This record gives sequence, structure tokens and C-alpha cells, in this order.
Amino acid sequence: MRKIYNFSAGPAVLPEEVLEQAREEMLDWHGSGMSVMEMSHRGKEFMSIADETESALRELAGIPDHYKVLFLQGGASSQFAMVPMNLLGEKGKADYVNTGQWSAKAISEAKNYGSVQIAASSENDGFNSVPPLAQWHISPDAAYVHYASNETIGGVEFQWTPDLSAVAGDNKNIPLVADMSSNFLSRPFDVSKFGLIYAGAQKNVGPAGLVVVIVREDLLDIPPLAGTPAMFRYKTHADNASMYNTPPTYAIYIMGLVMEWLKKQGGLTAIEQRNIAKAKLIYDLIDVSSFYHCPVNRADRSRMNVPFTLSDSGLDDAFLKQAQAHGLIQLKGHRSVGGMRASIYNAMPLEGVQTLVTFMREFEKNHA
Repeated sequence: MRKIYNFSAGPAVLPEEVLEQAREEMLDWHGSGMSVMEMSHRGKEFMSIADETESALRELAGIPDHYKVLFLQGGASSQFAMVPMNLLGEKGKADYVNTGQWSAKAISEAKNYGSVQIAASSENDGFNSVPPLAQWHISPDAAYVHYASNETIGGVEFQWTPDLSAVAGDNKNIPLVADMSSNFLSRPFDVSKFGLIYAGAQKNVGPAGLVVVIVREDLLDIPPLAGTPAMFRYKTHADNASMYNTPPTYAIYIMGLVMEWLKKQGGLTAIEQRNIAKAKLIYDLIDVSSFYHCPVNRADRSRMNVPFTLSDSGLDDAFLKQAQAHGLIQLKGHRSVGGMRASIYNAMPLEGVQTLVTFMREFEKNHA
């Protein structure tokens, strides 16, 4: 049987080792006689799974003790509302950086709860770059600054963490909030630079339905907006160790297995080097080709999501069909931008990218 390489943007490929372990433990987790899906979320068995998952995440990401880790439902899109509900407070105003479609969705939702200022935007160049920090305009009374560290659709990624103290004037302690959904745990990052981080699990760390929130404890003391339901309050979940209601238990279990897999790979420093090497293979091919094109500014190209077009869009269907025949699937670009997109998250092996690049060269040779 031909090896299949899945380049889906999410839900995305998971480590084969993780899936094999999940299969082995499906009917009987560690001699308990239960599948993880059958466990009480407050029982000792699942509580041990949740504790081990959080512990492994804290170790991998170097999360300081004064940050809470929350395992929530609703995906990252739920955070487009929960962030302003919980962090706007009395200020009622927040700054957002707009680098593409996911930033825009967060901005649109936040406007339902308060005043939003666009601190910086790359809309003028078609969202093909990251606005330089020197161009950011931080409001003196903003409650927080929000940005998306990687735009899954457009393939634009921050290669640096914004240092707000350099541009915030008198508002130097303003919390930085990041949507890290599509590059979470793909590289080392300093959690202490952020007030809050959130990430949907279905790109790099697990199945769909789980969102991970890392929040600095002092921000939990901000009074939520009037009318915010208990389920949408971070403090509710922090006070109940993410067990206020039944969390996505099986997704948390799979995430725990992925955390252990990441540790075996050498942690975030090692996985970053692997991700750099994989992305370089594709971009190097594109950059010497007149047949393929990537619109993103080279310094801001994503290591996780590589969008590209063919010189003749009439060949798109043939490219996708022949790619599938070679075991390369889910390469069609997002419906809003067209073209192709290769999502090469942590679990995509180097061999998968090498197979894709070999196919791309052959396709160009036959159709250029």
C-alpha cells in the first residue's frame, strides 16, 4: 500500500506513534477496563491523564508557575469572544494587529464587546507580510494587544515575539495576547512575554474540539463584562482545574500522548530545526521556479502553512489529482484564496515533504 502523506491545514496529521498507542489503549486504558472515552472526568484515572498532560506541556513550553493552563472546548474561535469578555474590563478598549483572515475574525468578534483599534495591519499588501513593530500604534488606554502568530490561510508567520515595551509608551505593561493555533509548540517561545496564549489543538497537538489557554494569574482578577456566563469566564475554569464541566476528555488524552512524543523528539528546540528544514525544501524549490509562486514576503513566510500557486491555474485540478495518485493529499488551498497549500506541522515527517518536492519538480517538468 502506498504511503499517504496528509497535508491538511486542520484537523491535521498526528504522529503515527501516538495513533498506534491510542489504538492499543482504546478498549482498556492501563488495565482500568475502560476506554478513556468512558471515564468520569473527575475520576482518578482521567484526573491523572489531565495532570500528566498539563505537566508535560508546562515542561515543554517552560510555563511559569504564575500562569494557569486551561483545557477548554469550542476551539480557538471561542476565544475570539472569551478574550474580550474577560480582559476588556473597565477600559472597554483593545488593540488588534491584522495580518489576515483569522486576525480579521478575532477583530470582528471583539467589536461586539468593546472598542477595537487596529494597531497595525498588512492589508495594503494583501496580507502577505507582518507589519514591522515600529509601525505599531498602541493605544495608551488599551486593555490588551492581540495578534495571530501564524495565519493558517495566508501563510504569514511572526518570526519574532512583539516587545510592546518598545512601542507602548506609558502603557508598557499592557498584556500581549496571541492566537497560536497553527504554530503552537512548533518552536520555543517565552511564555512570560505574554498575558494570554490560546491555541486550537487540531493543528499541532491533538484532535479538534480542544483549545488550550495559558493565562497569567493576575489577569484572572479582571472583572468579566456584565452578563458573561460562568462557562465563558476564565476564572471559573481556573478555579476548577478545567473540570467545571466535562472537558473534551479524549482530546486531552491524545494531547498528552503528543506531548510525550514531542519530548522524545528532543523538545521544541529540536522540532523547530526539523520544521525549518521541511519548510526550506519547499520554499527553495518555489524560489528557483517560474512555474510555482508564493506571494508571502520571504522574511514572513510560515513554516507551518506553505501557500503557492501554479503559473497556469488551469492546471490546478491536474496537479491535485496527480498528487493524490502519488499519496499526497489535502493540498488544495483555502477556498477564499485558491491555489495550493501544504501544511507541514510537527507530525509531518521529512519524508512526506521530500516526496511532495519530488512530485512538484516532476509536475513542473511535464507541464512548464
